[in-house]
Amino acid sequence: MLAADKEVQRTRAPKRKVDFRQWLDQEAPKLLILPTVLIILGLAIYPLLLSAYLALSRFKLVRGGFELKYVGFRNFEKLISGSQQYHFVGTLGEILLWEWAIISVVISGFGYWLWRYFSGASKKKVTIIGSIGRLITVAVFSVLTILAFTVLNDTGRPGSLMVTLFYVFAGVSIQFAIALGLALLCAQNIRGKNFFRMAFFIPIMVTPVGIAYAFRMMMDMSQGPFSPVWHLLGLGDFAWAGDAWLARWVVLIGDSWQWIPFLFMVLLAAIENQPKEQIEAAQLDGASSWRVFKDITFPAIAPVAATAVLIRLIEAFKIIDLPNILTNGGPGIATESMTLHSFIAWRTQDLGGSAAVGYSLLFIAVVVCVSFFNFIGQRTAAKGA
Repeated sequence: MLAADKEVQRTRAPKRKVDFRQWLDQEAPKLLILPTVLIILGLAIYPLLLSAYLALSRFKLVRGGFELKYVGFRNFEKLISGSQQYHFVGTLGEILLWEWAIISVVISGFGYWLWRYFSGASKKKVTIIGSIGRLITVAVFSVLTILAFTVLNDTGRPGSLMVTLFYVFAGVSIQFAIALGLALLCAQNIRGKNFFRMAFFIPIMVTPVGIAYAFRMMMDMSQGPFSPVWHLLGLGDFAWAGDAWLARWVVLIGDSWQWIPFLFMVLLAAIENQPKEQIEAAQLDGASSWRVFKDITFPAIAPVAATAVLIRLIEAFKIIDLPNILTNGGPGIATESMTLHSFIAWRTQDLGGSAAVGYSLLFIAVVVCVSFFNFIGQRTAAKGA
């Protein structure tokens, strides 16, 4: 009996060994990716959850450490309608009749777009997720439209929310237009185009802090390197940093100088890699340069352009270095972005308020970027295909 048991064990041992090897081969992909998953959980997911708890709490230093008290959504209420409203939302002004007319037209356009989706006129299948996403998009953009007319008039003053949206929408639009023009120019057979390609590439290699200090020196109209030029133009004693909109535009120009090269490189690569046969055929048929660009070049580069703009949108929401160093968020809070707002709140040990601003930024950025991807990126990709 003992001999039989030993024989059974000897026959089972190799089988278990083989089974373990087979299991190891089957689970090898999961085991190899496990360290990466753990790193992501530790460096991304855990801080995200911790900051969510901070956004719903009030941080207070006490003897021997600190105390976190759960306060619900009070940190968000403080930003929207409380003591920090002027800082985040801004000072609300009076909306004129003609401004209400424009707001009504914009919101009616959103409503028509929703009606087309739910009525099936857009030839898209109505889904629960799609419906919820579109309702959130319409609600957010409608509120932002009303807020823009409320704080950007003569009686209002924008807070960090609207200033950030100004950097995002105005900045990315201007940067894309200039980058596209430069890419089309450098794609032509002109003398010295390689030099200009290299020159346009330089700003993206400089750190944002370096760019901010460089623009701070250049825009010093009294002692900066361009002060003779400013004096020649009669601007030697002009304080641009004391005017809210001029300060915002200076920040926008510095940000554009840094990020135009990124869009330029992507668009130039897309233009040079498009098929040449269609362009040559159109030119032989007598098509104008504008018609070639409109009907051939732009549809060919649209998917790549949409991807580049989406990446730039995500980065634009995180602007902090330029307004911090150029103007320190001033005059007052005129140039303060939401990221800088969150940083200043964190520096003053208002960790709950800082996290609330950060999550507000996350929500707005996700809605804008997902909307851009769904309603512009996918359509351009489909047309390009």
